[in-house]
Amino acid sequence: MTTVGVLALQGGVAEHERLLTGLGVTSRRVRRPADLDGLDALVIPGGESSVLDRLLDVAGLRSALHEAVAGGLPTLSTCAGLVLLAARVANPAPGQRSLGLLDVTVRRNAFGRQVDSVETTATWEAGPDGPTRLRAAAIRAPEVVQTGPGVEIVATMAVDRQDRVVGVRQGQLLGLALHPELTGDPTAHRSLLAMTAAPRAFIG
Repeated sequence: MTTVGVLALQGGVAEHERLLTGLGVTSRRVRRPADLDGLDALVIPGGESSVLDRLLDVAGLRSALHEAVAGGLPTLSTCAGLVLLAARVANPAPGQRSLGLLDVTVRRNAFGRQVDSVETTATWEAGPDGPTRLRAAAIRAPEVVQTGPGVEIVATMAVDRQDRVVGVRQGQLLGLALHPELTGDPTAHRSLLAMTAAPRAFIG
């Protein structure tokens, strides 16, 4: 049985768990380092990225989480989770750090304030039969403004007649600026589960 951890410090933990249950996998809440043991994959939910950064230290999870993800644990990060994994944050909150594992630059709150939150449709470029649609919520969503050479763009969203990057993949890391767990769209979670069949590769 596949077991997927869900980082349970804040954000839509229950919504991710429901999606994973619907896909026939077991989920485990990750609140301390030992909860990472034996996982087949991991989900890092959204929330507030600067708060999530601080909570990692409160829970004593920063080092263990970095080690697990860098060690090749297939990981889906949504919204604030994308910011947490990013190598570079263009507009960090004072003192904010990231894990520096995903070779992208992100801009926090790129699509407006909390009151501007919307349900939207993005183009999922990584479908097995070509591009498809991804239904998700945008809540103070970040934007990927720069990608490194090993990063694949997997999702874009049209805003003001421009395609903005809202989803990327680097090896076994999948970062999404949106919240598919709030609309019940399993596209990204299926991609995460597909990664569990591949050999794990360490992220340098």
